[in-house]
Amino acid sequence: MAAGLLTDFRKLVTATKFQTVFMIIPINTYSDPVLSMKAKPLKGIDASIEELIGSMFESMRNAEGIGLAAPQIGHSLRLLVIDLSCMDSHKDAKPMVVINPRILAVKGRNAYDEGCLSVPGVTGEVVRPSAIQLHYRDEHFEEHTDEFSGMMARVLQHEIDHLDGTLFVDRMDKRDRRKIQNELDAIADGRTTPAYPIARNAVAVEARG
Repeated sequence: MAAGLLTDFRKLVTATKFQTVFMIIPINTYSDPVLSMKAKPLKGIDASIEELIGSMFESMRNAEGIGLAAPQIGHSLRLLVIDLSCMDSHKDAKPMVVINPRILAVKGRNAYDEGCLSVPGVTGEVVRPSAIQLHYRDEHFEEHTDEFSGMMARVLQHEIDHLDGTLFVDRMDKRDRRKIQNELDAIADGRTTPAYPIARNAVAVEARG
């Protein structure tokens, strides 16, 4: 992730702790219960949430992802992070923290092959709105209403789905979904070994507001 944002979070956390360590947290995968739950909204920001955000960026970047929602690392909270700067077409994109998002309006539709850190090794075509208007809070818990289009709109929608217990495979055409069922079963059975740490047989879920 961008060094500047991580530095900001380290400063925030070290204000109340002697050491700051942003962990690489194992990622929950297909069939884990937390991924089918509706996440709880945050009521504010404290040191533990700041540390969680930093660890989310670390975990996402370690897995070479561009977006990560809190339920994907076992926290059933309406919180997600995005960093598109690893993509050649978005090198100038700034990391983004999104809290309690709510889509107000959508426009257009397009199809795109999506993947997901929680569904390792699987991709599939998903049709989504091409532009959205979004109300959300940032890492300072300040409110925003902004419009997004293109890849950012898609990634936001993908991650917001996680907050509502929906995976991209749930939005695939039924016939296409049947074609990948064996791969999904392999993930559920623990027969998949991605290049990043995953949480196997995850049951415990942390939810706080």
